[in-house]
Amino acid sequence: MQDVWNTLVQKTREFVRQAGFHRVTLGLSGGIDSAVVACIAREALGAQNVLAVMMPSPYSSRGSVDDSRALAAQWDFRVVMVPIGVLMITFDDDLSAVFGHEEPRPITKENLQARIRMVLLMAICNEQDRLLLNTCNKSEDYVGYCTLYGDNAGAVAPIGGLYKTEVYSLARWINQNDQLPSIPINIIDKPPSAELSATQLDTDDLPPYEVLDPILRMFIDENKSGHEIVQAGYDVDIVKKIVRLVLLSEFKRKQSPPVIELL
Repeated sequence: MQDVWNTLVQKTREFVRQAGFHRVTLGLSGGIDSAVVACIAREALGAQNVLAVMMPSPYSSRGSVDDSRALAAQWDFRVVMVPIGVLMITFDDDLSAVFGHEEPRPITKENLQARIRMVLLMAICNEQDRLLLNTCNKSEDYVGYCTLYGDNAGAVAPIGGLYKTEVYSLARWINQNDQLPSIPINIIDKPPSAELSATQLDTDDLPPYEVLDPILRMFIDENKSGHEIVQAGYDVDIVKKIVRLVLLSEFKRKQSPPVIELL
Protein backbone atom coordinates (compact mmCIF):
# COMPACT_ATOMS: atom_id res chain seq x y z
CA MET A 1 0.00 0.00 0.00
CA GLN A 2 2.95 2.35 0.45
CA ASP A 3 3.50 2.43 -3.31
CA VAL A 4 -0.20 3.06 -3.94
CA TRP A 5 -0.23 5.92 -1.45
CA ASN A 6 2.94 7.48 -2.86
CA THR A 7 1.62 7.27 -6.41
CA LEU A 8 -1.74 8.82 -5.56
CA VAL A 9 -0.11 11.66 -3.63
CA GLN A 10 2.53 12.39 -6.25
CA LYS A 11 0.23 12.21 -9.28
CA THR A 12 -2.49 14.27 -7.60
CA ARG A 13 0.09 16.96 -6.84
CA GLU A 14 1.36 16.88 -10.43
CA PHE A 15 -2.14 17.07 -11.91
CA VAL A 16 -3.17 20.05 -9.79
CA ARG A 17 0.02 21.97 -10.53
CA GLN A 18 -0.07 21.14 -14.25
CA ALA A 19 -3.57 22.59 -14.35
CA GLY A 20 -2.20 25.84 -12.93
CA PHE A 21 -3.68 25.52 -9.44
CA HIS A 22 -2.19 25.11 -6.00
CA ARG A 23 -5.41 24.92 -3.95
CA VAL A 24 -8.23 22.37 -4.07
CA THR A 25 -11.76 21.83 -2.80
CA LEU A 26 -13.75 18.67 -2.22
CA GLY A 27 -17.07 17.69 -0.72
CA LEU A 28 -16.66 15.94 2.63
CA SER A 29 -19.57 13.63 3.39
CA GLY A 30 -18.31 11.69 6.38
CA GLY A 31 -17.86 8.60 4.21
CA ILE A 32 -14.74 6.63 3.40
CA ASP A 33 -14.21 7.91 -0.15
CA SER A 34 -14.16 11.63 0.54
CA ALA A 35 -12.11 11.00 3.68
CA VAL A 36 -9.36 9.21 1.76
CA VAL A 37 -9.37 11.85 -1.00
CA ALA A 38 -9.03 14.58 1.63
CA CYS A 39 -6.05 12.77 3.14
CA ILE A 40 -4.40 12.41 -0.27
CA ALA A 41 -4.98 16.10 -1.00
CA ARG A 42 -3.57 17.20 2.34
CA GLU A 43 -0.45 15.10 1.85
CA ALA A 44 -0.02 16.21 -1.77
CA LEU A 45 -0.61 19.93 -1.38
CA GLY A 46 -0.37 20.80 2.30
CA ALA A 47 -3.21 21.32 4.74
CA GLN A 48 -3.33 25.06 4.04
CA ASN A 49 -4.29 24.38 0.41
CA VAL A 50 -7.20 22.03 1.09
CA LEU A 51 -10.77 23.18 1.72
CA ALA A 52 -13.35 20.52 2.56
CA VAL A 53 -17.02 21.42 2.34
CA MET A 54 -19.72 19.65 4.35
CA MET A 55 -23.14 20.03 2.72
CA PRO A 56 -25.57 18.14 4.96
CA SER A 57 -29.16 17.55 3.93
CA PRO A 58 -32.07 16.50 6.16
CA TYR A 59 -30.97 12.91 5.40
CA SER A 60 -27.40 13.38 6.59
CA SER A 61 -26.66 11.80 9.94
CA ARG A 62 -25.18 13.73 12.84
CA GLY A 63 -22.48 11.09 12.91
CA SER A 64 -21.36 11.96 9.39
CA VAL A 65 -20.97 15.62 10.32
CA ASP A 66 -19.08 14.76 13.51
CA ASP A 67 -16.83 12.30 11.66
CA SER A 68 -16.02 14.90 9.00
CA ARG A 69 -15.03 17.44 11.63
CA ALA A 70 -12.93 14.87 13.46
CA LEU A 71 -11.09 13.99 10.24
CA ALA A 72 -10.39 17.65 9.48
CA ALA A 73 -9.08 18.18 13.01
CA GLN A 74 -6.76 15.18 12.85
CA TRP A 75 -5.41 16.09 9.39
CA ASP A 76 -5.42 19.83 10.12
CA PHE A 77 -7.21 21.05 6.98
CA ARG A 78 -10.00 23.62 6.86
CA VAL A 79 -13.62 22.48 6.75
CA VAL A 80 -16.75 24.59 6.29
CA MET A 81 -20.45 23.73 6.37
CA VAL A 82 -23.07 24.79 3.83
CA PRO A 83 -26.40 23.02 4.60
CA ILE A 84 -28.56 22.34 1.53
CA GLY A 85 -31.98 21.80 3.14
CA VAL A 86 -33.37 25.22 2.17
CA LEU A 87 -32.06 24.87 -1.39
CA MET A 88 -33.77 21.48 -1.69
CA ILE A 89 -37.11 23.05 -0.72
CA THR A 90 -36.58 25.89 -3.21
CA PHE A 91 -35.91 23.47 -6.05
CA ASP A 92 -38.96 21.37 -5.12
CA ASP A 93 -41.19 24.45 -5.04
CA ASP A 94 -39.90 25.86 -8.33
CA LEU A 95 -40.15 22.53 -10.13
CA SER A 96 -43.59 21.50 -8.83
CA ALA A 97 -45.33 23.53 -11.55
CA VAL A 98 -43.24 21.83 -14.22
CA PHE A 99 -43.78 18.36 -12.76
CA GLY A 100 -47.49 18.94 -12.23
CA HIS A 101 -47.30 17.63 -8.66
CA GLU A 102 -45.62 18.68 -5.43
CA GLU A 103 -43.65 15.56 -4.54
CA PRO A 104 -40.89 14.57 -7.02
CA ARG A 105 -39.95 10.95 -7.64
CA PRO A 106 -37.35 9.58 -5.17
CA ILE A 107 -34.66 9.40 -7.88
CA THR A 108 -35.29 13.06 -8.76
CA LYS A 109 -34.96 14.17 -5.13
CA GLU A 110 -31.80 12.13 -4.63
CA ASN A 111 -30.06 13.40 -7.75
CA LEU A 112 -31.05 17.00 -7.02
CA GLN A 113 -29.11 16.81 -3.77
CA ALA A 114 -25.95 15.68 -5.53
CA ARG A 115 -26.30 18.39 -8.17
CA ILE A 116 -27.01 21.13 -5.64
CA ARG A 117 -23.82 20.15 -3.88
CA MET A 118 -21.86 20.31 -7.12
CA VAL A 119 -23.15 23.82 -7.88
CA LEU A 120 -21.95 24.96 -4.45
CA LEU A 121 -18.56 23.30 -4.83
CA MET A 122 -17.97 24.81 -8.26
CA ALA A 123 -18.97 28.27 -7.03
CA ILE A 124 -16.39 28.00 -4.25
CA CYS A 125 -13.76 26.83 -6.75
CA ASN A 126 -14.49 29.75 -9.09
CA GLU A 127 -14.48 32.32 -6.31
CA GLN A 128 -11.29 31.08 -4.64
CA ASP A 129 -9.30 29.77 -7.63
CA ARG A 130 -9.44 26.17 -6.52
CA LEU A 131 -9.54 22.88 -8.43
CA LEU A 132 -12.34 20.46 -7.57
CA LEU A 133 -11.39 16.91 -6.60
CA ASN A 134 -13.81 14.12 -7.46
CA THR A 135 -14.36 11.53 -4.71
CA CYS A 136 -15.79 8.55 -6.66
CA ASN A 137 -14.13 5.14 -6.64
CA LYS A 138 -13.81 2.61 -9.47
CA SER A 139 -16.62 0.38 -8.20
CA GLU A 140 -19.17 3.21 -8.21
CA ASP A 141 -17.92 4.55 -11.51
CA TYR A 142 -18.27 1.25 -13.38
CA VAL A 143 -21.76 0.39 -12.16
CA GLY A 144 -22.99 3.98 -12.49
CA TYR A 145 -23.64 4.39 -8.76
CA CYS A 146 -23.19 8.14 -8.98
CA THR A 147 -25.10 11.18 -10.21
CA LEU A 148 -24.25 12.61 -13.62
CA TYR A 149 -23.25 16.28 -13.20
CA GLY A 150 -23.39 15.66 -9.46
CA ASP A 151 -20.90 13.58 -7.50
CA ASN A 152 -19.34 12.20 -10.69
CA ALA A 153 -18.06 15.70 -11.58
CA GLY A 154 -14.67 17.20 -10.79
CA ALA A 155 -11.33 17.95 -12.42
CA VAL A 156 -9.65 14.69 -11.43
CA ALA A 157 -10.53 11.52 -9.50
CA PRO A 158 -7.68 10.63 -7.11
CA ILE A 159 -9.27 7.30 -6.08
CA GLY A 160 -11.02 6.60 -9.37
CA GLY A 161 -8.57 3.78 -10.04
CA LEU A 162 -9.32 2.02 -6.75
CA TYR A 163 -12.16 -0.41 -6.16
CA LYS A 164 -14.17 0.27 -3.01
CA THR A 165 -12.54 -2.59 -1.11
CA GLU A 166 -9.15 -1.12 -2.04
CA VAL A 167 -10.22 2.26 -0.67
CA TYR A 168 -10.97 0.54 2.65
CA SER A 169 -7.60 -1.23 2.55
CA LEU A 170 -5.83 2.07 1.93
CA ALA A 171 -7.68 3.70 4.82
CA ARG A 172 -6.67 0.89 7.17
CA TRP A 173 -3.07 1.15 5.96
CA ILE A 174 -3.11 4.89 6.69
CA ASN A 175 -4.24 4.16 10.25
CA GLN A 176 -1.41 1.67 10.70
CA ASN A 177 1.21 4.13 9.44
CA ASP A 178 2.90 5.99 12.28
CA GLN A 179 4.02 8.75 9.90
CA LEU A 180 0.46 9.82 9.07
CA PRO A 181 -2.51 11.09 11.08
CA SER A 182 -5.34 8.60 11.42
CA ILE A 183 -8.81 8.42 9.91
CA PRO A 184 -11.60 8.25 12.54
CA ILE A 185 -12.53 4.60 12.91
CA ASN A 186 -16.24 5.42 12.59
CA ILE A 187 -15.63 6.44 8.98
CA ILE A 188 -14.09 3.06 8.22
CA ASP A 189 -16.51 0.90 10.20
CA LYS A 190 -19.92 2.35 9.34
CA PRO A 191 -21.98 0.83 6.49
CA PRO A 192 -21.45 2.80 3.26
CA SER A 193 -24.34 5.11 2.35
CA ALA A 194 -24.90 8.06 0.02
CA GLU A 195 -27.39 9.42 2.62
CA LEU A 196 -29.70 10.75 -0.10
CA SER A 197 -32.80 9.28 1.53
CA ALA A 198 -33.83 8.02 4.95
CA THR A 199 -32.01 4.84 6.10
CA GLN A 200 -30.35 4.47 2.68
CA LEU A 201 -27.44 2.02 2.32
CA ASP A 202 -25.32 1.14 -0.72
CA THR A 203 -26.43 -2.47 -0.31
CA ASP A 204 -30.01 -1.42 -1.08
CA ASP A 205 -28.95 -1.20 -4.73
CA LEU A 206 -25.74 -3.18 -4.97
CA PRO A 207 -24.33 -6.42 -3.60
CA PRO A 208 -21.75 -6.02 -0.82
CA TYR A 209 -18.49 -4.63 -2.18
CA GLU A 210 -16.74 -7.84 -1.14
CA VAL A 211 -18.91 -9.54 -3.79
CA LEU A 212 -19.15 -6.70 -6.30
CA ASP A 213 -15.45 -5.91 -6.62
CA PRO A 214 -14.20 -9.40 -7.57
CA ILE A 215 -16.92 -9.58 -10.24
CA LEU A 216 -15.95 -6.17 -11.60
CA ARG A 217 -12.27 -7.08 -11.52
CA MET A 218 -12.88 -10.22 -13.57
CA PHE A 219 -15.19 -8.48 -16.04
CA ILE A 220 -13.21 -5.25 -16.47
CA ASP A 221 -9.57 -6.00 -15.71
CA GLU A 222 -9.40 -9.66 -16.74
CA ASN A 223 -11.89 -9.36 -19.63
CA LYS A 224 -13.82 -12.45 -18.53
CA SER A 225 -17.33 -13.11 -19.79
CA GLY A 226 -20.39 -13.31 -17.56
CA HIS A 227 -20.44 -17.07 -18.12
CA GLU A 228 -16.83 -17.41 -16.97
CA ILE A 229 -17.55 -15.36 -13.85
CA VAL A 230 -20.52 -17.57 -12.97
CA GLN A 231 -18.36 -20.65 -13.48
CA ALA A 232 -15.92 -19.16 -10.96
CA GLY A 233 -18.65 -19.54 -8.34
CA TYR A 234 -20.64 -16.29 -8.39
CA ASP A 235 -24.43 -16.13 -8.39
CA VAL A 236 -25.79 -15.93 -11.92
CA ASP A 237 -28.40 -13.28 -11.12
CA ILE A 238 -25.87 -11.04 -9.39
CA VAL A 239 -23.42 -11.41 -12.28
CA LYS A 240 -26.13 -10.58 -14.83
CA LYS A 241 -27.13 -7.50 -12.84
CA ILE A 242 -23.56 -6.21 -12.53
CA VAL A 243 -22.70 -6.81 -16.18
CA ARG A 244 -25.89 -5.01 -17.19
CA LEU A 245 -25.09 -2.04 -14.94
CA VAL A 246 -21.57 -1.76 -16.36
CA LEU A 247 -22.85 -1.74 -19.93
CA LEU A 248 -25.72 0.67 -19.26
CA SER A 249 -23.56 3.18 -17.38
CA GLU A 250 -20.92 3.62 -20.08
CA PHE A 251 -22.38 7.01 -20.98
CA LYS A 252 -21.67 8.20 -17.44
CA ARG A 253 -18.07 6.97 -17.49
CA LYS A 254 -17.42 8.85 -20.72
CA GLN A 255 -18.31 12.06 -18.87
CA SER A 256 -16.38 11.28 -15.70
CA PRO A 257 -13.15 13.12 -14.82
CA PRO A 258 -9.72 11.65 -15.53
CA VAL A 259 -8.52 9.09 -13.02
CA ILE A 260 -5.19 9.01 -11.21
CA GLU A 261 -3.74 5.83 -12.68
CA LEU A 262 -1.64 3.53 -10.54
CA LEU A 263 0.39 2.06 -13.40
